[in-house]
Amino acid sequence: MHDAPPPTPTRIVAAAGATAGLVLLTQPLRVLDALAPAFPRERAWLVRALGARMLVQHAVVLVRPGHGVVRAGAALDLLHAASMLPLVASARYGRAARISGAVALAHASVARAVSSPASFMSVSTQLSP
Repeated sequence: MHDAPPPTPTRIVAAAGATAGLVLLTQPLRVLDALAPAFPRERAWLVRALGARMLVQHAVVLVRPGHGVVRAGAALDLLHAASMLPLVASARYGRAARISGAVALAHASVARAVSSPASFMSVSTQLSP
């Protein structure tokens, strides 16, 4: 029986992102009811699509938590945050855009911070005998 490697900060952040993606994918109406009630229900497919993208992105990081993969995921999150800017003042889409953009920006920042080469060095030093 193989022991699982200890969770790294990068994997912890990726697991949180994958979990959020799974919730968006499987429960978009519940999320909209709770966080953005003005968002049109006929556009809930957008929430599912975002959830699918997040789930895949963070699953890849869980499997391959290298610096380059994390940076690519952070770049996707930054692009997503930027794509929300035109919608932030919208009465129907604004609240969802502000929440989604802020979460993407926060995730990109945290992911980059915990995956920095210095972070890798501190984790590998802690794991050394």
